[in-house]
Amino acid sequence: MPQLLIPLEPEKVYHIWTHANGSENLFRNEENYRYFLEKYTQHIYPIAKTYAYCLMPNHLHLMVEVREEKELLNLRGFENPGGLIKISQKFGNLFNAYTKAYNQMYDRKGSLFIPKFRRKLIDNDSYFTRLIAYIHNNPIHHQFVRNLNDWSHSSYHSYLLNKPTKSERESGMSWFGGKDEFIKIHKELQPKDVILEFEQ
Repeated sequence: MPQLLIPLEPEKVYHIWTHANGSENLFRNEENYRYFLEKYTQHIYPIAKTYAYCLMPNHLHLMVEVREEKELLNLRGFENPGGLIKISQKFGNLFNAYTKAYNQMYDRKGSLFIPKFRRKLIDNDSYFTRLIAYIHNNPIHHQFVRNLNDWSHSSYHSYLLNKPTKSERESGMSWFGGKDEFIKIHKELQPKDVILEFEQ
């Protein structure tokens, strides 16, 4: 069974994923993707480091490490240890803020995301690099593109391009042992072979 309600705790790494209600799409155009990342930076960057993300029309995947407790306790609303229960709430705030703007843009009502975003604790070193590659490979697995370079809505490009990024590029890349190994593992990974490992 998926671990739907496990707590998000400081200094731990998680795979987080969610998708749209029913047959709707979360993202209809480039502006939707851009706006989601803007809201992601606002709500999630202060509480978690991001190792990988991939946004697709009807679902998304994130790989994050919750920041240290001392960092969180300096944030508004986290001033005491009881405030740490608000970590999961921050993801809810992100999805709600995006839904509100999306509903306004498309003159729709109601929830956009499924209730209770999924999350899985990544507590095994071998998961780490494979999960990054799995997340980046999702557009190929779901047949949105045939080549990783052709999907612009993931952190894959931030690993390969020497441009400013809020993703944990240096730390993430060190797990692969360099750019060549990063590309090799991404090419060799077959998402269909590891989907149960990462999403169950």
